[in-house]
Amino acid sequence: MEILIKASQFILSLSFLIVLHELGHFIPAKIFKTRVEKFYLFFDYKFSLFKKKIGETVYGIGWIPLGGYVKISGMIDESMDTEQMKQPAQPWEFRSKPAWQRLIIMLGGVTVNFILGIVIYIMITFVWGINFVKPEGVKNGFAVHETFKQYGFEDGDLITKFNGETPQDVTDVNKHLFLRGITSLEVQHQNGETASIAIPEDIGSIMWENGVMEPFTVRTQAVIDTVVVDSPAEKAGVLKNDKIISVNNTPVAYWQDFSKIAANSTEDKLTLKVERNGITEVISITPNEDKTIGVSNYRHNDLDIQHKKYSFLESISKGNSLAIWTLKDYITQFKYVFTKKGATSIGGFIAIGNIFPATWSWQSFWSITAFLSIMLGFMNLLPIPALDGGHVVFTLYEMITGRKPNDKFLEYAQITGFLILIALLILANGNDIVKLFSK
Repeated sequence: MEILIKASQFILSLSFLIVLHELGHFIPAKIFKTRVEKFYLFFDYKFSLFKKKIGETVYGIGWIPLGGYVKISGMIDESMDTEQMKQPAQPWEFRSKPAWQRLIIMLGGVTVNFILGIVIYIMITFVWGINFVKPEGVKNGFAVHETFKQYGFEDGDLITKFNGETPQDVTDVNKHLFLRGITSLEVQHQNGETASIAIPEDIGSIMWENGVMEPFTVRTQAVIDTVVVDSPAEKAGVLKNDKIISVNNTPVAYWQDFSKIAANSTEDKLTLKVERNGITEVISITPNEDKTIGVSNYRHNDLDIQHKKYSFLESISKGNSLAIWTLKDYITQFKYVFTKKGATSIGGFIAIGNIFPATWSWQSFWSITAFLSIMLGFMNLLPIPALDGGHVVFTLYEMITGRKPNDKFLEYAQITGFLILIALLILANGNDIVKLFSK
């Protein structure tokens, strides 16, 4: 059922984004009296699930859910209709239009993506508001990854300032470290002392290369919130709300203590001492091969979560800010794709589908859809033939030099770009499959 819910959200979001992206091409094409032969959700290789011709355009739904397209007359695109290009140019064809009109048609899709992302963030802010945690709202402080203790951080630290300023949401510290150039963090140690700790300029690369994407985690009470069905923990008799007192006779104060001991244990079994309804129980568990036992913890009462509502006018400003920072963060993160580790970290449809929650949540659905819209807008602007960005580059070249690339060159460029995209698609989804079977 969880897989079905995730898949339903993914397909709905993808369909919504594809249709609106293609409308971004379709509408200016119609305005400039350019013939659109097909408007398709998903690809229709060999056959369609549905199609209907209205006017000069065939509208349809394909059976390959890898995207969608509009087929514009007189344009070398993914349809690779080279026969049409051998005929004399007609006034309704794309190739007959002025370069500035062709540029607008090609930029229409990504423009819709960016505008859509902004609009969704504005509406999310207006409808649901924003949750945040002030520095003093982290009741037990942060647990610190070992690699960050060398800089002077300690378990239990309260983080009070990013680059000398009080953050709106202190739990965003990991994202800001990785993507937003934090050069210093001000912390309050458990002994009450305050320290300003300098952060290396290349902290994002350090985090990426060492796989430490969450150097700071909110310290939570060692109380079990979820026990996975058929897991070693369930089979051993562990219950929701059990409070872990010790693991292998080592006292546990916080969930992070339990996680660290369990991960580093060399024993065949874990001996948990738990408190249940005021009574102490001792439970012996044989972990999975990856040393997990099938329990999780998320305690809202360890955080003072505050909520802010926004008026519609306030939502416009806040929504724009969220969209702009989403784009900036994605662009900053994109550079890591070109590292050795980045090649194995690219995710395909399974990875994207897993972003969606296992239970239906409209707030989560729209938040993820807004992110995907902005991500797709950026990706489509990349100067790769077969993407909108590739067509834009060729059109700009024509506008600057006054020379239009010949059709044979555009044809070969389209084929090259298509092969690049197929290779990336195979790599991304291959990574998904490897990760799926290596769990």
